[in-house]
Amino acid sequence: MFPEDIQRLAQQIVATASERGLMLATAESCTGGLVAAALTAVPGSSAALDRGFVTYSNAAKMQMLDVPEDTLARHGAVSEATARAMASGAVVHSGAQVSVSVTGVAGPGGGSAEKPVGLVHFAASGPLGVVHREMRFGDIGRDAVRLASVRVALKLLADRLE
Repeated sequence: MFPEDIQRLAQQIVATASERGLMLATAESCTGGLVAAALTAVPGSSAALDRGFVTYSNAAKMQMLDVPEDTLARHGAVSEATARAMASGAVVHSGAQVSVSVTGVAGPGGGSAEKPVGLVHFAASGPLGVVHREMRFGDIGRDAVRLASVRVALKLLADRLE
C-alpha cells in the first residue's frame, strides 16, 4: 500500500518503540490518518501504536487534543503553535509517551500568500520535549503533499525514538 521507503521507516519505528517499551500516538490533520495507517501496516504494530487522532476540523483539535482556541485564533490551524499543541495533546490524551503531529495545506485550494499550498507543520513530543519542523513542499498536488508529509512525520517520529 505504501512505497518501500515508508514501509521500511514504519517497520524501524515499530521495532524501536517495541524494544524500548514505548507507545506511540499520531495527531493528524492534512494526512487524514495516513501516518497511523503506515504504522499499522506493520505486523505487530499494536505493541507500539496506542492510537491515532484524525483532527481535521478546529473543533476536533480543541475537543480531542486540547489545542487552545486562542492558539487557533491567533496562529491558525496551520502553524507551529498548533502542531506543537497537537503533539502534546496526543500524549496527554493517550497511553503514549511519544507522538507526532501533522497540520498543513495539501491543496489544491485553501492556500494563501502567508500559508501557501504545500506548507505543512510537524511536531513530535517525547521524553526530551517537543520539536517542530516546517516544510514547504510547494503546489505539487494533494497526494504528493500528503505522501511527502507522511515521510517527514515518520522521520521526525524515528528521531524522537533515538
